[in-house]
Amino acid sequence: MNFLIKYQKIFIAIIFTLAVLILGYLLYLMFFKPGPPAAVESGPTATTTAGYLPAAQTGPGRISSGGQGQSGLTGAGEETLPASAIAQGGLTQTTELNQTPSLGATLSVDGNDLFYLNRQDGRFYRLTQDGKLSLLTSQVFYEAEHITWSPDKSKAILEYPDQAKIIYNFKTNQQISLPKHWQDFDFSADGSRIVFKSLADSVDNRWLAVINDQGADVKRIAALGDKDETVYPAWSPDSQTAAMYTEGIGLDTQYVFFVGLNQENFKALTIEGRGFRPKWTPAGDRLLYSVYSSDNGLKPELWIANAQGENIGSGRAKLNLQTWADKCAFASKTDLYCAVPETLPEGAGLFPELAKNIKDNLYKIDIQTGLKKLIAVPDGQATMSDLIVSANGYYLYFTDANTGRINRIKLK
Repeated sequence: MNFLIKYQKIFIAIIFTLAVLILGYLLYLMFFKPGPPAAVESGPTATTTAGYLPAAQTGPGRISSGGQGQSGLTGAGEETLPASAIAQGGLTQTTELNQTPSLGATLSVDGNDLFYLNRQDGRFYRLTQDGKLSLLTSQVFYEAEHITWSPDKSKAILEYPDQAKIIYNFKTNQQISLPKHWQDFDFSADGSRIVFKSLADSVDNRWLAVINDQGADVKRIAALGDKDETVYPAWSPDSQTAAMYTEGIGLDTQYVFFVGLNQENFKALTIEGRGFRPKWTPAGDRLLYSVYSSDNGLKPELWIANAQGENIGSGRAKLNLQTWADKCAFASKTDLYCAVPETLPEGAGLFPELAKNIKDNLYKIDIQTGLKKLIAVPDGQATMSDLIVSANGYYLYFTDANTGRINRIKLK
């Protein structure tokens, strides 16, 4: 009997131990076990409510929330899925097209190829969509640091560190030297005229002026005095205005005045901020611009406004994206692509160099409706500049601001 009682107690102890283990496991499943990973979906993000950027949906790769509501890649060591070949709102393949630093990348007249200057060998090249390279000219341009192309890409103004400047004609292989104190050039829509600032040593002899595409026939438009930094040469697509200038009327408020060739009295545009950077829409009826203000930590923000005739200043609206206008490119009259930094520190509008090493994501905006969406999270770490959209809308090209290399994202 004692033998049975002994083993009965052992059996009961074993059953009790098993019951405790099973109960503990059930409690772990119910309260402590991590949930399954979020499902991976593809497709563009939803549009936003006013005042906020879209929270990125997960695309073909895991992404996490970044600054401004914009998305960033997960940290090192986390498992990721392959990047999508086409921009669909998530992680997207980015193809590097050249291995050397480039300058002045621009779309060819046919809308398919790219022209650019190779900074390493000082030569201009044509780059086709299938990756083939050919020389535009045998002429060499060492140490050029800025390029302004004519609309038909037959000419370019090259500027050098020693302030030397030339107009080069790719059809005739001829070059014309320009005075060193001329700067901030912009071609008219037909390429026949060039607006610029003539900045002589004396403030009494500083002018906004226009020349023809041969560098001759100088015509003064307006005296600059000591206000040259607030003047922005930029032909409107209809060539009615050749420049803009700003005038402060408060801490964060300015007027933008439009300058014609014949002393026209255009209406002024009121803007809320400083650090004005303009970009005309393709039709020339509206103006995209970025400004920063004390209300948003001195970070650049995009705005759109009517800027033609009696409509100047109407329809002004904030696009709720924190980036600069010159980090954007139009694909059509209404479709706009912008490189938007994942995060921006306070003061980035006043000191753009703060964003030099910050990765950009790509957004698409309908400027007619104001709707926007995250279109691509590039799979590299590029700070994007000089955005270009191919004529057929299939590709977006950009230059990595830190390496100078040209990259491509497939949009369709």
